[in-house]
Amino acid sequence: MNMRSKMMKLLLVTLVICAFSHDATSTPTISVTPSSLEKSGDKIQVTWANISNPSNLDWLGLYSPPSSPDSHFIGYFFLSSSPTWESGRGSLTFPLINLRGSYQLRVFHWSKDEVNLTKMDQDMNPLPGTNHLLAKSSEVRFRNPNGPEQIHLGFTDGEDEMGVVFVAGDDGTRVVNYGEDEDDLKFVVETQVERYEKDDMCDSPANTTLGWRDSGFIFHGVMTHLNKGNRYYYKVGSDSGGWSPTYSFISRNEDSDETIAYLFGDMGTATPYRTFMRTQDESITTLKWILRDVESLGGKPAFISHIGDLSYARGYAWIWDNFFNQIEPLASKVPYHVCIGNHEYNWPLQPWNPDWASYGKDGGGECGVPYSLRFKMPGNSLLSTGTHAPATRNLYYSFSVGSVHFVYISTETDFLTGSDQYNFLKHDLENVNRKKTPFVVVQGHRPMYTTSNEIRDAPIRQNMLHHLEPLFVKNNVTLALWGHVHRYERFCPLNNFTCGQLGGYSEKQAGYPVHIVIGMGGQDWQPTWEPRPDHTNMPVFPQPKRSLYRGGEFGYTRLFATKEKLTLSYVGNHDGEVHDMVEILANGLILSGFDIAIPGEKAVITNKTMMKEESGSLFLSQFVKGASILLLGAFIGYVIGFVSRSKKEPTVSGNSWLPVKTEDSGNGN
Repeated sequence: MNMRSKMMKLLLVTLVICAFSHDATSTPTISVTPSSLEKSGDKIQVTWANISNPSNLDWLGLYSPPSSPDSHFIGYFFLSSSPTWESGRGSLTFPLINLRGSYQLRVFHWSKDEVNLTKMDQDMNPLPGTNHLLAKSSEVRFRNPNGPEQIHLGFTDGEDEMGVVFVAGDDGTRVVNYGEDEDDLKFVVETQVERYEKDDMCDSPANTTLGWRDSGFIFHGVMTHLNKGNRYYYKVGSDSGGWSPTYSFISRNEDSDETIAYLFGDMGTATPYRTFMRTQDESITTLKWILRDVESLGGKPAFISHIGDLSYARGYAWIWDNFFNQIEPLASKVPYHVCIGNHEYNWPLQPWNPDWASYGKDGGGECGVPYSLRFKMPGNSLLSTGTHAPATRNLYYSFSVGSVHFVYISTETDFLTGSDQYNFLKHDLENVNRKKTPFVVVQGHRPMYTTSNEIRDAPIRQNMLHHLEPLFVKNNVTLALWGHVHRYERFCPLNNFTCGQLGGYSEKQAGYPVHIVIGMGGQDWQPTWEPRPDHTNMPVFPQPKRSLYRGGEFGYTRLFATKEKLTLSYVGNHDGEVHDMVEILANGLILSGFDIAIPGEKAVITNKTMMKEESGSLFLSQFVKGASILLLGAFIGYVIGFVSRSKKEPTVSGNSWLPVKTEDSGNGN
């Protein structure tokens, strides 16, 4: 072979090697570290490279199980979330929740000319396209996918007991070990286990392969013979299936007059990724402040009350897992009590669905099944779903803590005169021992009173007023707390829209309850306030005299009671401070509100002083100038109503719809 032929052959080989080398380096890649996680909440780092002609719509999808079709993602991130995305490479770090199976990550190319406006999420943002899959990762696993997680406590019907519920990946035997010595959990109780299946769901998306994910096995155990007001340590699991960390709680103490509770509605859960439905980032702050309060109590018992619209899963099963993992740091310390809301239950064929009601598809086809099995509340209320699915539970029940009797009701099932629920409520209220518990607090999801522009629910409110309000008034209910409307609003003592005496210091007239809407836990869709009848299209939202305080800030309420007085405080999320307060004495007197700090001035009452006063003995607040509070409340209501009226319109021009969640255009309550 001559020199020229050799040179030509060498050149050809070089070109082939270069071609293969170019192809290899231009192939998109994705890697994940670590590939094995210890527990829910542990983080992974996803790194990608060699993305040619990157688009700001290219995205990273999360899939579990890994066999899921491309369109059945758990959630997604835009690659543009990484600062280096335009170079075709980047990385993102985020936590994963144990769904009792492996994950896979996938990278897709998506361009603006491929946006499909017929496939939208709840915020009317287009769902990402799956036509151009670029790369798949290896699987990411949890070292013990069957280990116990999602631990939450709850009261039972026994005052010397505490229930605990948790989820595991198989139905093997699990127990609860507990005791007063952290190093000697000498008591052991067995647990009961149950689960639900996709076929138990009543409608889409809950009963479709898109929305369904394995629910795991749900375990429930009861710790018994607890000494009053003592700290107990506990852990759940088994030697073969793994153990939870050791947690602790303070047992109930029926000899104590004190009552401490944290109450809110409509909180939801926050996910690090986007998904098919809106998630609630503000829930992170709500839980942060409540956990602060609980940890400051020391050895005092308390509990949580979440009055409906809990996770906002609405048929997407993994959202429930996210919710329970998010509340576990709090719910493993104090009992977490709930009542049912429209987003846990409503579906077109629900057993009780009168023509006048506005029950629709808000439950996403779950028909109350996850709610019923994942929580274990006191009592034994049951309602058949009309299908082979498990009966709906946790509908109405009551318990007493300290000086307060708490009642939970369902506004989503029959509450009319003569119904099982009505008969329960009537019997319960008529038999409260007012010497032991001088205060009675009733809680339900949809409000009996609101000045929000909730026209759709007006017939339900009318029937609640007709059937339930007479029971409340006759039996001298102290407080009626409601969710559903994602605001805080406190009313005067009310009966049929008529106030008891108004003013900073007034007698609780003839058993009129004080109604308060506390649905500001985290869901960010906001209705407007009621407009003036002659200005329905103008931003004029007067505050009726019956509405003493209303605010649009996220937060929660803090209840503290002794036998002499009950105090309910509204804590705002932006600063963790008290923004409103009502005090009701056992003799019927009401001290409502306090002077509100003017910017630049020193606040009359701060969160620190409020917590100090609430945890002390009986104290009397300064009398409040009623007219000033009403005037300021009206102004605040006007401003917040005007701001809430300005709804953001989703758009697909440019990229403005990508970074933010728009306000809900549908039913977000």
